[in-house]
Amino acid sequence: MQFVIILVSPARPENIGAAARAMKTMGFTTLRIVDSKAHLEPATRWVAHGSGDIIDNIEVFPDLATAVADIDLTIATTARNRARYHYYATPQQLVPVLEEKQQWLRSAAVVFGREDSGLTNEELALADILSGVPMVADYPSLNLGQAVMVYCYQLASLINTVPETCPKTDPGQLTALRHRLAGLLDKLDVADDHKLSDWLQQRLGGLAQRDIAMLHQLAHDIEKKLPE
Repeated sequence: MQFVIILVSPARPENIGAAARAMKTMGFTTLRIVDSKAHLEPATRWVAHGSGDIIDNIEVFPDLATAVADIDLTIATTARNRARYHYYATPQQLVPVLEEKQQWLRSAAVVFGREDSGLTNEELALADILSGVPMVADYPSLNLGQAVMVYCYQLASLINTVPETCPKTDPGQLTALRHRLAGLLDKLDVADDHKLSDWLQQRLGGLAQRDIAMLHQLAHDIEKKLPE
């Protein structure tokens, strides 16, 4: 599985440099940046000492939707005070989830939000899995470079693991299931039940490949019973 680190609208070049340095230390190589030119400032390379190759190969995108368009699994990081969302996994809990997904997915992205405000609700909605770092402090906060290091350190063991790829699996089946169930909710006239819709969409990313296949079959059976 290829891992991609995505920074959304980073404001400080020093933070981008620190993120690149953390990536290099842990063996990650692909960095994408959304809606920012801060990486072009000299301070980025000063802080990213020894990781200039990552800076040289940064890919820039106008928005997060475009940045994750070719990614099979998107993990969005967020803070605990996002009451509408329920964490699926801490960085440590992500490891076994991704170990299973390595068998049938080609790529995963870990997305980090703005230094001052994080990711918007619309951006969080693009994620398959929501994740956060448990904090002891009353005001939970990690700077961007620290946050990237936490996730890269925790997930580094997966980089050099060669999965036994499952045959006859479609890496796009998770995205297809997400769209299929959204359409099914619409046909059942319950798409306006946002609590149900959010609950369902937030949990799909944590499912194993067999579970997703079974849900596709269930959706197919329900669709056959519905009037044209």
